[in-house]
Amino acid sequence: MDSNYSIEQPEGGVPIKMWTRGVPVEEAARRQLANAARLPIVFKHIAAMPDVHLGIGATVGSVIPTLRAIIPAAVGVDIGCGMMACKTTLHANDLPDNLAPLRTAIERAVPHGSSPRNRGRDAGSWENPPDAVDQVWATLVDAFEALCELHPRLKNTNNRKHLGTLGTGNHFIEVCLDESGFVWFMLHSGSRGVGNAIGTHFIELAKKDAERQQRNLPDQDLAYFEEGAQYFGDYVRGVGWAQRFAARNREVMMTNLIATVRQVIAKPFESHVEAVNCHHNYVQQEHHFGEDVFVTRKGAVSAKRGQLGIIPGSMGARSYIVRGLGNAESFDSCSHGAGRVMSRTKAKQLFTVADQIKATEGVECRKDKDVIDEIPMAYKDIDAVMQAQKDLVEVVHTLKQVVCVKG
Repeated sequence: MDSNYSIEQPEGGVPIKMWTRGVPVEEAARRQLANAARLPIVFKHIAAMPDVHLGIGATVGSVIPTLRAIIPAAVGVDIGCGMMACKTTLHANDLPDNLAPLRTAIERAVPHGSSPRNRGRDAGSWENPPDAVDQVWATLVDAFEALCELHPRLKNTNNRKHLGTLGTGNHFIEVCLDESGFVWFMLHSGSRGVGNAIGTHFIELAKKDAERQQRNLPDQDLAYFEEGAQYFGDYVRGVGWAQRFAARNREVMMTNLIATVRQVIAKPFESHVEAVNCHHNYVQQEHHFGEDVFVTRKGAVSAKRGQLGIIPGSMGARSYIVRGLGNAESFDSCSHGAGRVMSRTKAKQLFTVADQIKATEGVECRKDKDVIDEIPMAYKDIDAVMQAQKDLVEVVHTLKQVVCVKG
């Protein structure tokens, strides 16, 4: 297989293999990758995906393999954030001409966004979770309570009430059409408030651990737990639980979404003709280059040979269902999306509501000032991103959204 990457060699660190041909990479992201590459626990090399951009501590769009250690801030606070997509037997012709009632029904059915704390109930959580949510929570609660016994501050968090909810920012629900006109449902969400609390708590503990050990870190956010450290086992349990919560969160939402669509579209249809549910902010143990290592994918998707994944574009761009090619050099990974080219603040300064309306033409979605930070121009060109990783994945389906609900 031809190599489609370039190599950067930071002083005192492992190489960084960059799948970024034809896509912009900000200098700050390169520096951040170099910092991670200098950690003594990093194994062999770091892989940078074409959607790579500046993150907190670790770079979004990076794959970091570590030996007998994990960096909590590389996983981040939206533990298990990822995508789910379902193909249905519905066709474009089965959708109503006016899609606004469908978007409204989805927005009513799935809690999304958030309300400031002083405004009473959080709009992004359930007031009283439905039975379907409680049935799934019952499969998670025992392990959560065991974690809370060890770390009591995790108890008073949004957990059960956030299961089956969307969140804010770049989290979304979409109704899409594929290249043959079939209708797909797609959503992007993670472990919500409880995952944030778990991530934040252990990032703080890792920083304190690094201070105690007097580790000379290139960036405090790259503090790590080594196997055998006081909180290593707890973090592995916590992060594993949050990843399970995130996957179930997407499943609950998808079930709710499909039930809601059935109320709006009278024609009977099958769902889950094809279905994918994949994380893109997570850590797990894998075997690469003869070693068992922890692989942290921070804004990257597992792309083992034959494995299906999802690479979304932006509010106005195509998304892709892909099949992994199992490229060992990328640690069997691919990008998790288009990747931002500018901060949310910059997008709000540069673009107007009129720009947003034009960029999302033909999509039934919000077009107000509060979603300008998600305008398609704030993201890299998804086609260039796909071209840069043609040795990592092959495209199975191309999806174009017709309805988009933003968190």
